[in-house]
Amino acid sequence: MTDEHGGFEGVRENVDGHPMVNLVSYATPYWVRLLVGILAAFLTRFARLVPPIVVAAAIDRVVLNSGEPGLLSAAGLLPTTAIAGEAAKLAFLRRLVVIAALAYLLRSVTRFVSRYLLQSSAQKIQRDLRNDTYDHLQHLSMDFFTNHQTGGMMSILNSDINRLESFLNTEFRQLIRVVATVGGIAAVLYWHSPTLALIALAPVPIIGIASGYFLSWIEPRYRSIRRTVSRLNTRLENNLSGAPVIKAFDRYEFENERVTAQSQTYHDEKVAALRIRRAFFAGLRLLTGVVFVAILYVAGRDFVTSPDGAAALQTGTFALFFLYLRRLYSPMRRVGKSANKYQLAKSSAERVFGLLGREPTITDSADPYAPDDVDGSVSFEDVTFGYEADRPVLRDVSLDVPAGATVGLAGPTGAGKSTLLKLVPRFHDVDSGAVRVDGVDVREYGLQALREEVAVVEQQPYLFSGTVAENVAYGDRDVLDGEREGSEAARERVLEAARAAQADEFIAALPEGYDTQIGERGVKLSGGQRQRVAIARALLNDPEVIIFDEATSDVDTETEERIQASIERLVEDRTAFVIAHRLSTIQDADRIVVMDDGEVVERGSHDDLLASEGDYADLWRAQADEGPLEADD
Repeated sequence: MTDEHGGFEGVRENVDGHPMVNLVSYATPYWVRLLVGILAAFLTRFARLVPPIVVAAAIDRVVLNSGEPGLLSAAGLLPTTAIAGEAAKLAFLRRLVVIAALAYLLRSVTRFVSRYLLQSSAQKIQRDLRNDTYDHLQHLSMDFFTNHQTGGMMSILNSDINRLESFLNTEFRQLIRVVATVGGIAAVLYWHSPTLALIALAPVPIIGIASGYFLSWIEPRYRSIRRTVSRLNTRLENNLSGAPVIKAFDRYEFENERVTAQSQTYHDEKVAALRIRRAFFAGLRLLTGVVFVAILYVAGRDFVTSPDGAAALQTGTFALFFLYLRRLYSPMRRVGKSANKYQLAKSSAERVFGLLGREPTITDSADPYAPDDVDGSVSFEDVTFGYEADRPVLRDVSLDVPAGATVGLAGPTGAGKSTLLKLVPRFHDVDSGAVRVDGVDVREYGLQALREEVAVVEQQPYLFSGTVAENVAYGDRDVLDGEREGSEAARERVLEAARAAQADEFIAALPEGYDTQIGERGVKLSGGQRQRVAIARALLNDPEVIIFDEATSDVDTETEERIQASIERLVEDRTAFVIAHRLSTIQDADRIVVMDDGEVVERGSHDDLLASEGDYADLWRAQADEGPLEADD
């Protein structure tokens, strides 16, 4: 399903059934309002056919005093006898006015009903589809997010789902328009003149066949356009998020060239598709023009050559034909545009339902284990794992950590430290071996039960746009709900967690304290402040296992010491894993594990490892020579 760009090119492999049929399934909960809306839409179109018939009757029966009764008379709405005298003509004309007024009233009412019901239903379908897609996306495993870029996901959640709503909102009504208008006009024209009706309707099957060919021509082009849009969105999202780096390295021109190149590709593909579309629609207009001229000639010739003017059509009916022709071919030409919109919607539906068809790789077992209490012992048994099958990151790692122990992990960048600990909350599953918590394979746990007991604080923690208090409260669902409701008890728990993480002092100094808006990704806070907020968030979760992935890397030495003092107290009865670049952070750990190239190369206490004169001792001496590592806070 992935490609080198982190896109969704193979998404169709995951679609179960036809994507547009799947879209229709989202409409079934609203079938009553849709049915009423469809009936109202048909009545609207039929009501639109009445005024030209009234005009034809006025011309033939009132102006020309023809004895031909006409369609309204055949329907019992007008008298069939000849209209003689001024009073009779005025009465006849008043009845025509009433019929026309009722038709316009019916049209106005049914138009409101149909548009409201159909458009509101399209909005409801859009809401349900976006909610389901987002919920499904959130439950996909971490490997999905590793292999797909944010721009492509946003394109599906916004552009693609919005396009499906637009298709349901607009093109569905156009389909009703075509069926009702063409069917109604065909019936009226055939009633008056089968020959001219056949001429008028001759383009209908041609347009249908041409639309089918048009779909086959345009489909691969729109598929390519959707891929290009996804890549362009990803490039723009990356550049906007990476604005500080672009500015720092003055890479405006480089990034502008990349965006320009992808924009040009998008332009070229759109222009190529536009060329085909315009040629198709021009052909449809030419076809309808030929039919208009043919009817003008055939009907006009009948008027000229018929003896004593006894033409097959009355004058009013002749006018009716040309009034209807204009209405007949407008929706027929719209068929081509609808075919174009259908192909766009189908491409979007493939991506949306392809995403919905993607199954998470990390799932609960058939009978998930959900213990009442977790002690927190963790063991790794001959663990081998790689993000790609032929490139293992971890090789035969074995490690036993008793409940309540603090384990420090050291080693060079890329040694596999972070990857090893991601296996504990099952962000990924081992390729071989096992990870156990309290002696139970983590694959047997319910995901929610397991992750409620494991908290992770990363080197670059993600904070949500919102207040400081909301970000801390995120660690506990009940506290988060209470914080949003203004609960004093919830706020007190937030304060306790912040104090424990040594974050209370700097938070209190912010312009609005705990209610300060911190911006997207916490951009208004320094790196050290973000880490302390993330530590408070993790502590609020009250887990039995805590993972600190270089969680104090962006704080100065004084702040690190304060955080370490709090952490030592808070993890006293919990199992803690601490990955540290600064070895002083983990020198007091119960055990230190040194990793290199995906393997454990040393383990023991700080003093033992120094005495062994191995890799850890070399790292320690190297950092001692460098002096204290401090970061701006």
